[in-house]
Amino acid sequence: MKDLAVFILCGGKSSRMQSEKGLVLFKGKPFIEHIIQAILPITNNIYLVTNGNDYDYLEYKKIGDIEIDKGPLGGIYTALYYSESEFSMILSCDIPLISTELLAELIEKHDEEAAITVLSSESRMHPLIGIYAKKNLSVIKEAIDQGDLKLMNLIAKVPHQIITFDESQSLNFTNINSPDELNDLNANLNTML
Repeated sequence: MKDLAVFILCGGKSSRMQSEKGLVLFKGKPFIEHIIQAILPITNNIYLVTNGNDYDYLEYKKIGDIEIDKGPLGGIYTALYYSESEFSMILSCDIPLISTELLAELIEKHDEEAAITVLSSESRMHPLIGIYAKKNLSVIKEAIDQGDLKLMNLIAKVPHQIITFDESQSLNFTNINSPDELNDLNANLNTML
């Protein structure tokens, strides 16, 4: 997939984390830097979808939401609106263990007939680790206008592909939404060492 752009959604209220999620420290580095590190072997065509200036220290291009307070769906709409690629990778800012290998596998297995391709473990789908086609723009805009902001509803509406990974790999795409989840992650990693 040539010219793949990657958009990291840095918005969100972060009410459970009580701080900007992408800047939460994990192993001494903000989540966002772990994610960028996983992306860079694939592409440096990286954009941050953010409405603030918290990420100004990073050299990547920042874009603000077109549709304010519309959750991840609004972020995806913004990403696809600005994307110059037919397909874009969409990632959330709270997946510090995401690996280059998983992202490369997502790209490799993506079927271009699918308007959306997402990762899933056996127990849970991860719509914010996915590849989204620019042709979804009108469907997303319609969903936003109708107040239907659920990503699962969007996925159900369009031709999609779900790439399922073994549950043993699910730690790599776990999203961390609260201090308790961060503590659990650190505890799990310590027991694995």
